[in-house]
Amino acid sequence: MSCTEHKDKAESFTLTIGVITVSDTRTEETDVNGQFLKNEIAKSGHSLGLYKIIKDEAVAIDEVLAELDAAGCNVGIFNGGTGISRRDTTYDVLSRRLDKTLDGFGEIFRMLSYQQVGSAAMLSRAVAGVFQQCIIFSTPGSVKAVQLAWEKLIAPEMKHLVFEITR
Repeated sequence: MSCTEHKDKAESFTLTIGVITVSDTRTEETDVNGQFLKNEIAKSGHSLGLYKIIKDEAVAIDEVLAELDAAGCNVGIFNGGTGISRRDTTYDVLSRRLDKTLDGFGEIFRMLSYQQVGSAAMLSRAVAGVFQQCIIFSTPGSVKAVQLAWEKLIAPEMKHLVFEITR
């Protein structure tokens, strides 16, 4: 079956999506990325299974992975904690926990990001992959990064990816 046929079969899927903002400072009122993603999920006809703001700590990230599974999420979108500062642990935890990685996500994200921010794109450790039966995406915490990832990578492919892990 071709990629186009897989995408056609997946088109009818309605997904349950978790949104996780990883930040030591954001609140629901200041979480612009979380609001953007929740709005986009609703507009696309999917359901929000989980929304959380967590500290950039390994234990919190591990715990929220279990919560995504318990909430029946097909997709989990993390934003924040992908840089290289001491507090940026999202990439480190997720890359250890993913059963399979989608290396192309980070590669394409950095390529697209390079068009916006130039060589600073190399600081992004965006990652995606499969955790149990959930597709995980992790993006930087900037508004432009989240919008770029959603519009160019996540929204166009998430149904197809869920189709692939459930067949």
